[in-house]
Amino acid sequence: MEMTLYLVRLGEISLKGQNRDFFERKLKDNIKYKLRPYRSRFTKQKGRLFIEVDAEAPEELVRQAISTSFGVVGFSKALKCAKNMEAVSEAAATLTSRPSFLDGVQTFKVETVRADKKFPMQSYDISGQLGYEILTANPQLKVNVRQPDRILHVEIRDHAYLYASPEPGPGGLPVGTAGRGMLMLSGGIDSPVAAYRMAKRGLRQEAVYFHAYPYTSDEAKEKVISLAKILSPYCSGITLHVVPFTDVQLHIKTHSHEEENTLLMRACMMRIANVLAKKRNCLAIVTGESLSQVASQTLESLAFTNSMSDLPVFRPLVGMDKGEIVVTSRMIGTYETSILPYEDCCTIFSPKHPLVRPEKEKLTEVYDSMGIEALLDQALEDAEIFAL
Repeated sequence: MEMTLYLVRLGEISLKGQNRDFFERKLKDNIKYKLRPYRSRFTKQKGRLFIEVDAEAPEELVRQAISTSFGVVGFSKALKCAKNMEAVSEAAATLTSRPSFLDGVQTFKVETVRADKKFPMQSYDISGQLGYEILTANPQLKVNVRQPDRILHVEIRDHAYLYASPEPGPGGLPVGTAGRGMLMLSGGIDSPVAAYRMAKRGLRQEAVYFHAYPYTSDEAKEKVISLAKILSPYCSGITLHVVPFTDVQLHIKTHSHEEENTLLMRACMMRIANVLAKKRNCLAIVTGESLSQVASQTLESLAFTNSMSDLPVFRPLVGMDKGEIVVTSRMIGTYETSILPYEDCCTIFSPKHPLVRPEKEKLTEVYDSMGIEALLDQALEDAEIFAL
């Protein structure tokens, strides 16, 4: 069966010590999962992962599988040949004669990495010889060692590997190397970015969304499902729990003052997320909150909602402003979905003048007096589950 070779450059993983195999294995598993049902083979060397994929696999599918896998800093289709100059020259001629290398190119250079120090030629000499041969075959080209239009990369390892136009990867650590967390996912811009940033640090995540039908529409739920689908490749799959929240919010509305509604609603969400996280073997909760962005995200407000969970609460956006968050949301492809005009339960029940700096003890007494725990248990019991 014909296979296509991809050379993958690793970043932070390469700095790991005795547990480096664990990180490399997770990365391999994550990519292999995304490449199903096509056949793939993986081999590794220090700082590199070589992936051979069934040639019938669509190139776009392979590119997405690798480019959304944390732990990868760059990748490219590559040619593999015997470790001698005759074979390397032939492979270089093949690669540099392709339209993908020549189109729009006026200048080039050759960069060689001689990982095998026993190879008889120095890196500089290999680059010089190949550069001369490429110029001879393509006299319209010129060498530019500072700012070339195209670079031919050559790596001398167990074999020789040649590639051009490497694409960037997302960096970070492979999903699944840092445990499991429960993401509180809304239909807004922030929480999908929070999921991305925590996945980049190796956290495998499930997500919980609170749906207040009929006050929030089915389109709002579909919007969140769509966001979870966009996040799924970055998260190596994601399970979404949709919790019916209408009865909880109506109970809060009738058992508290209006200005307290938002914070009591956030408290109930946190309490449900905490219980769900434990049931799903998660060791932390992830939110998209940014300090002082809205009334429920002041330091005092966060201290109150934190008190509803005995698990750590990760807020990877806490020091980011909205502009920075929007840039990331555009980059990962969630922005256009996040701004669709379907309101979630947070906005529907928001008071005109919410508490900004609540007294934690006083608001905790209000929460305890509502007798809402049975409703929270029922809401969690009635949750829908989507494997995405």
